[in-house]
Amino acid sequence: MKPIRKAVFPVAGMGTRFLPATKVMPKELFPVVDRPLLQYAVDEALEAGIEQMIFVTGRGKGMIEDHFDMAYELEHTMAERSKDRSVLEGTRLRPGDCVFVRQQEPLGLGHAIWCARDIIGDEPFAIFLPDEFMVGSPSCMTQMVKAYEKLGGNIVCALEIPMEATPSYGVIDPGYRDGPITEVKGLVEKPPAGTAPSNLILPGRYILQPEVMRILETQATGAGGEIQLTDAMAQMIGKQPFHGMTFDGKRYDCGSKAGFVEANLALALAHPEIGAAMRATAEKLLAE
Repeated sequence: MKPIRKAVFPVAGMGTRFLPATKVMPKELFPVVDRPLLQYAVDEALEAGIEQMIFVTGRGKGMIEDHFDMAYELEHTMAERSKDRSVLEGTRLRPGDCVFVRQQEPLGLGHAIWCARDIIGDEPFAIFLPDEFMVGSPSCMTQMVKAYEKLGGNIVCALEIPMEATPSYGVIDPGYRDGPITEVKGLVEKPPAGTAPSNLILPGRYILQPEVMRILETQATGAGGEIQLTDAMAQMIGKQPFHGMTFDGKRYDCGSKAGFVEANLALALAHPEIGAAMRATAEKLLAE
């Protein structure tokens, strides 16, 4: 069984739900308290033992490359002033461990993943959707890698949500269950209301075998007129082991304004430096 050494981060989206804030700044770099959303995902990958980060970007996303590059002037000035540079930990990866690929057209998540095919090669790999902010210890991907080491094949993160919310997500058709592990018998992308096979959705973390790239090569468009990753994964079920793992932790949907604010509030309240002050502020605002 090959280890999970590479991860793909599809970050080419325009972030239209957050306009005008995303006119210049990619939404993946929006801060949750004091770290960009994308940095949390990279930290999660590093904790899970992943070595190479592959960012699938689009036009106007140069700030992402800059974030993971050396900031000579900043670092030099901080050193001169004896400032703690550990706050930059994780923002500069080793040479070759940070790869950028351009998705030239917004053709869907499946197409974005396929853009990284030559870098993935013949290895299993992880996928992180940074909008889906996972908080837990151990991290979501660490839990998934441990499940992969026992089960092999393909592992997707699974999350239970209210049944009425399932039309917005990829949904698992479940088989047997063993604790946090669920056999995946099928996958449905954005099922019409009342037709979902379960309330277990895919919240943006995957470990997939490289064969999915060959399926995506000729994948037809699906829901929303886009090339859907869910449709390609569904073709692998029955040919390879396929399981869902329910994450032991908290998930914040930072693709929505409410979820992004919730994540900031939750992490601010738990922050060792500002937690007490934020709690007092929140109580004051609620009282008003």
